[in-house]
Amino acid sequence: MDRLRQRADFLAVADGVRANSPAFVVQRRERPDQGPVRIGFTVTKKNGTATERNRIRRRLRELVKRLDPLTMRPHSDYVLVGRRDALSRDFDIMLADLQATLRRLDRPQAKQQQTKPQPHVKPQLRKSSDASRRHAPAPDAHSRETGLNDETIRKR
Repeated sequence: MDRLRQRADFLAVADGVRANSPAFVVQRRERPDQGPVRIGFTVTKKNGTATERNRIRRRLRELVKRLDPLTMRPHSDYVLVGRRDALSRDFDIMLADLQATLRRLDRPQAKQQQTKPQPHVKPQLRKSSDASRRHAPAPDAHSRETGLNDETIRKR
């Protein structure tokens, strides 16, 4: 097994399938070449100080060393994204979680899940109407009773 070291490889794997566990997330991407299985490890800064992140990374590396290599698909790249729970979770439980997570990744996906979801697009705000609402004076009691306000007068 080789290691993933370049950012482009990590980004490519991020577009593949993923499965969650309390202590980590496993991402997988199949490659068209005949190379060996490659594995990358990453832990974000929100998981703690550098020593805590390094401990999470070491624990994840040890999990993969103890894993049977046949449980991983050949010609694939894997990335293990560490979570904070990896610090305190029992190691045997984490090993069982990794094996179960890899089995979940091997299950055939539904056809809808295989297609890449469209990115979420924020709805555009209507600037002209928002601006007029922000600066419009509050209606007084007379205009509420008669139903006459600036908008109805403009429409006539």
